[in-house]
Amino acid sequence: MIAEEMLIACCTDLAGKVRGKAFPATQLDKRTKRGIGWTPTNAQITCFDTIAESPFGSLGDLVLIPDETARVRVQLSDDLPAEHFALGDIRHTDGRPWEFCTRSILRSALDRFNRVTGLTLLGAFEHEFQFRNDAGRIGEAYSVNGFRIERRLAETLVAAMRAAGLEPDTFMKEFGSGQYEVTMGPSRGIAIADQSTILRELVHLVANAFGKEVTFTPIRDPAGVGNGVHIHLSFLNSDTPATWDPNGKHELSKTAGQFVGGILKYLPAIVAITAPSVISYLRLTPHRWSAAFNNLGFRDREASVRICPVSDLSDISKAAQFNFEFRAADATASPHLQLAAIVHAGVQGIEEELATPDATTEDLSLLDTSALAERGYCRLPTSLPEALDRLLANSTVSGWFPAGFTETYAKHKKGEMAFLEGKPQLEICSLYEQVY
Repeated sequence: MIAEEMLIACCTDLAGKVRGKAFPATQLDKRTKRGIGWTPTNAQITCFDTIAESPFGSLGDLVLIPDETARVRVQLSDDLPAEHFALGDIRHTDGRPWEFCTRSILRSALDRFNRVTGLTLLGAFEHEFQFRNDAGRIGEAYSVNGFRIERRLAETLVAAMRAAGLEPDTFMKEFGSGQYEVTMGPSRGIAIADQSTILRELVHLVANAFGKEVTFTPIRDPAGVGNGVHIHLSFLNSDTPATWDPNGKHELSKTAGQFVGGILKYLPAIVAITAPSVISYLRLTPHRWSAAFNNLGFRDREASVRICPVSDLSDISKAAQFNFEFRAADATASPHLQLAAIVHAGVQGIEEELATPDATTEDLSLLDTSALAERGYCRLPTSLPEALDRLLANSTVSGWFPAGFTETYAKHKKGEMAFLEGKPQLEICSLYEQVY
């Protein structure tokens, strides 16, 4: 059958979805110059394909310009079409970055980080996901047989990752029913979020090729295990690691400690961006190995920010291994927006010269509100409406983003919530499972 290869120019949006428009691959050169048409109100398409209240209405025109550095072409087999797409930037027709382009928002945050610190951000996203058409088997958590069941898929995914320019790391059978985790090596700057986006798309691609469906939803069943996104970060001074200080508190450098302090101070306001679905807050509860308080933990998987372990057995230096992990996140968010919010919060902490936080070593859920406040902690928002209220009430956080962004973002999320109004919890979980 006759066919001509097409390439999709795409971007992550406020719903955390990857949306775009395809064109003949032979047009790539001209599309990287002039882009492809885009519409402002596309930003208000919710994850359920409704349109939230939009400040743009039917007005305006934009262009989506594919970025050659974020282009992926993967051919899984001769009898399947090539997967060919490129993440890009949404711009005004005069070339200016569009204020609501998630990639441009992240680029602005990274520019601020570099301007204030002179450093480069290094990082990687870890992803958990579940097979939708797999009821799961008892006794397979972390097991060799659990991996064996999906070995062919895992090895195809690793090959696809490498073909896409990602550095494969690990693949494992996770604790939950039909749940797996995939990790990759670190990258720098905007590529951290680009590669997270690419990995999610590759997981869907490979699963579909095997006749399977996967979901990255935060939680399929309120009584079950959730799927998180863990964002590992460290700093480089040119090519020299700049996060570890053997004499620093918790061995964090002064800059890293201030950065973590900023994340935790502003976390109650940014969690609406990092964990932005209605069901995200079923997962962000105590004793789910997720995050429920604005705390730093040392190797603690219940902390919102965790100092990760290093190995004396490794051939990699301790300074190069040393990193911290943001855990109050899931895959209903745009990786670009997640990272932008985290970076802005961290830089704010540096500018405010915050102290490196203490690391908790106890169960914070046993403390009442006043005891938490006495020690500088608080319970994170327990619902999306509460999280949005915290976001909108914090003028510092709103000031990190383009004018009108947080208000428009809140309208987007309220449109998402309106679609779910009156639906029972299990149906809501099922709907999110379908769209993520």
